[in-house]
Amino acid sequence: MKFHKILFKVLIALFYITLFTCQVKAFAFSFIYIFPHRFIYLKNKTYIIQKNDTLVDLAVTFEVGYYHLTLANPKIDPWVPKPKKKIIIPYQILIPQEFSKYFHSKSYIIINLPEMKLYYFRFPKLFVFPIGVGDVGRLPDPGIYKIIKKKKDPFWYPPPSIKAEDPTLPDVVPPGPNNPMGKYALYLSRGLYAIHGTNKIYSIGRRSTHGCIRLYPQHIKFLYNNVTVGTTVQIVYEPYKLAVENKNIYIQAYEDIEKRIKHPIFYIIKKLDKLIKHQNYQINLLKLEKILKNPDGLIYKIGKIK
Repeated sequence: MKFHKILFKVLIALFYITLFTCQVKAFAFSFIYIFPHRFIYLKNKTYIIQKNDTLVDLAVTFEVGYYHLTLANPKIDPWVPKPKKKIIIPYQILIPQEFSKYFHSKSYIIINLPEMKLYYFRFPKLFVFPIGVGDVGRLPDPGIYKIIKKKKDPFWYPPPSIKAEDPTLPDVVPPGPNNPMGKYALYLSRGLYAIHGTNKIYSIGRRSTHGCIRLYPQHIKFLYNNVTVGTTVQIVYEPYKLAVENKNIYIQAYEDIEKRIKHPIFYIIKKLDKLIKHQNYQINLLKLEKILKNPDGLIYKIGKIK
């Protein structure tokens, strides 16, 4: 009887070790197994700059966004980085605690605009992809959308606003290397927005679109093959992601790209009051102010529950 109990515990331990190993080795395209009350996943990696490297190329190589790579390495020249310099490849992710309501979803997409990332929940897994988003003043409105159509090799019909900027554009751009939508598109229920690929892979992790959501070709292909018509897509604007693990309070902060939050400290404290409810907590305000002054997309402990 004791032998069976020991064997069972060993098998359980091996199961979780396997899951943990998958997460540690995961790149942006790999999946994360979601656990209740756990919000921080993956680990950042490091890379030594080689001759002729640029952060533009390395973002594509490591399947992260250009924005994420430059934020995490603010002292590195993105075009002419010095060889032998060590940089951070920012893979570690904090899932905002308010997203936990979707952990058991069979298919649910959240797009966080200032973070420039797409979350695809498919219980018990989560996929997180870097994205390109709308240029200044061209972000889609936050809210609930649905995927109403999927299309392989989509045609692109430049809307009047884009044709006004470039009158030389044709009325229709057929599938092919000149089509900015790439090979796959998921069309949304509001506006003329779509989640699609791109023929400009260096635009991922940039404000590079007229409102649509761009992904690397390999990422949109995965979504096209796995996401069904009718799937809910929630678009949010949240530069300051918060979560509590083991009574410690963590933040992963990005730029407030459209300056929508006038008083970030008060905004974060209000979020914490709602998140932690009636429990007492303390935060390091000086550390938080420093993080908000120069957000780098990395994860920091800023306080704890008493």
